[in-house]
Amino acid sequence: MHSFDDYKRLTEENLNKLFNSAAKGFALNEIPELLSASMSYSLMAGGKRLRPCMLLAACEMFGGDIHGALDFARAIEMIHTYSLIHDDLPGMDNDTLRRGRPTNHVVYGEGQAILAGDGLFNYAFEIMLKASLADKKDKLPFINAMNAIARGAGVTGMIAGQCADLYAENKACDDAQLLTYIHLKKTAAMFKGAVTAGAYLGGADEKAINALAVFSDNFGQMFQVTDDILDVTADEGFGKSKGKDAEEGKLTAVSVYGLEGAKELAEKLTNQALNALADFDEKADCFRLLTRDMYSRKH
Repeated sequence: MHSFDDYKRLTEENLNKLFNSAAKGFALNEIPELLSASMSYSLMAGGKRLRPCMLLAACEMFGGDIHGALDFARAIEMIHTYSLIHDDLPGMDNDTLRRGRPTNHVVYGEGQAILAGDGLFNYAFEIMLKASLADKKDKLPFINAMNAIARGAGVTGMIAGQCADLYAENKACDDAQLLTYIHLKKTAAMFKGAVTAGAYLGGADEKAINALAVFSDNFGQMFQVTDDILDVTADEGFGKSKGKDAEEGKLTAVSVYGLEGAKELAEKLTNQALNALADFDEKADCFRLLTRDMYSRKH
């Protein structure tokens, strides 16, 4: 098995091949220079690259070829980046800092930021479709992988979570059931899409995929609860605006359970995520290590 550092390096190398423009002007290339630059600005801003790394890890866990899965890995990072661009817009979270630098709409304007997000989302599916339509004997794993990613990003996944998140904003709401829904959809759904897509590409059976779905649901919720906690406790190295959740009246684990209650919930979800991996051998150790690292992160 490769390490997460290996998966991240492979992802970065393949993302770098997509765009090479950093200009703010306009040129009539196949992808307009301005669009390419704005897409690249956010896509290549760094970050943990968790979703593509988890996809590649799941693929290799079942004996799959990670190089054959790279198109899906970079596609899910493109979809994740599009969601961040749109999430930062004034009509959503109205954030001006992401990954330690100005958000896309601050640099390129709201209209171009919307188009950058749209471009990343659509280009991701072009890349996956091209890989799926290539000369391969069995296309079903590729179609299943693309379906898993689409569902994770779609109207029963991330978009549903974003809808609920906006609905709950500034309502002085402490609805724990709604909070769970938001965390499962807005955050966990994309982790589940990544992990199950990788498992399909690796040739996993349905029992294994179902277990990884349970893992992802708990991992994703823990990740978001920890993010809610860090919005209150993190230092200046957090990489995005501190205290925005309270300022925007967001429904969070801290607003519902309090800081200590949120910490207890994060620990519970961490244990449930690890328990979901109980039937897997040492090939799942990368997921166990990642879970513990994300639970204990400080930024």
